[in-house]
Amino acid sequence: MGRSLIVEADGGSRGNPGPAGYGALVRDATTGTVLAERARYLGVVSNNVAEYSGLVAGLEAARGIDPDARVLVRMDSKLVVEQMSGRWKIKHDDMRRLAAEAALVLPPSQVSYEWVPRADNSAADKLANEAMDTGGQIARDYPDPAVGEAHDDQSRGEDQGRRAEETSGAVDSSARPATDDAAAFDTPSRPSGARARFDGAEPLTVVLVRHGQTPLTVAGAYSGSSVPGPSLTARGRVQAAQAADLVYRIGRDRWTDLPRPTAIVASPMVRAQETARAVGRRLGLHVGTDDRFAEVHFGEWEGLTAPQIAERWDGHPERWLTSGTEVAPGGESMADVGDRVWAGLQDLLARGTGRTVVVVGHAVQVRAAVGRAIEAPPSRWAGFRVPPGSVSILRLWADGATELTVVGCPSEP
Repeated sequence: MGRSLIVEADGGSRGNPGPAGYGALVRDATTGTVLAERARYLGVVSNNVAEYSGLVAGLEAARGIDPDARVLVRMDSKLVVEQMSGRWKIKHDDMRRLAAEAALVLPPSQVSYEWVPRADNSAADKLANEAMDTGGQIARDYPDPAVGEAHDDQSRGEDQGRRAEETSGAVDSSARPATDDAAAFDTPSRPSGARARFDGAEPLTVVLVRHGQTPLTVAGAYSGSSVPGPSLTARGRVQAAQAADLVYRIGRDRWTDLPRPTAIVASPMVRAQETARAVGRRLGLHVGTDDRFAEVHFGEWEGLTAPQIAERWDGHPERWLTSGTEVAPGGESMADVGDRVWAGLQDLLARGTGRTVVVVGHAVQVRAAVGRAIEAPPSRWAGFRVPPGSVSILRLWADGATELTVVGCPSEP
């Protein structure tokens, strides 16, 4: 079991339902040091939904600090505390979904709940009100003294190890500690089935993550890049957290020959940004934004379902899908998406190889990246299955060689 953390969470709604927001922070249980703060404006929702949303955000922040931590949640909502402790039933659908989402962030055995008076939850309340006042969001992470102490201990150990090596003249590699960072000592050999290289050149590894579910995903409607929204659904946020866990495992216990991710870039769309922030919290990385990784611009088809489009544009949507070069009215073709996505990937490649970059985006955007990587014609790109929250991996070399490592790997169990 890891360290002990405290999550303080709150939410408020000015009208109930009305303009709402949540606030949450994570403290070290021993020192009381604030390690992370989260807040967000939610639009018009109920007070209870805002409180549950704050709980989820706080737990996700705690997991990003230490996924093995023992977490004590302190809230002034008797309802949330009693429901999450299993003593009260949850009757409202929205709260039931959020409670289920909260239960998936960390194993229930690691989390306990404590009710506190409102006066003792003022820090979280202040964050929630800040989000409601500004209509924005907050994601602040602060230096963790425990990490610094561990680093100092490690440095002292390394100094002692170097002195021992200087004395003996050699170090027995079998005596190295079996740690999670064993990859720092040894370069993994190329696994069976991976692309062979005879010059030792290192590629750029690109992890393509599709955003989680949105209301338009459920409705089967075309959701492109002409409008910023929609946001993720409750299930979509769970998918984003699951995708974050899968990405975190890259270079650890999944695709162990690949470098661990060190950078994240995302489409500017709300759903991609929300998913990317979940990945960023899990990895402890800042999220950059690149418009070239936005979803296809559907033009006049935006927000419509396939039957609605087929009824108004007889034959056109099928030609758009099967040709890959047909342009949506007022929008883009899949080939157009491929051109801008590939330009974005080439820029990432030019910034250095031997590393892993996570790109969080959309179904057509991922298909376009995969299609260009393997030189498949745009007419075949629709044949790549890319579920919400899924992970695909490409490897790109500076000389133009590529490897398609995986496509559409689901992150859901």
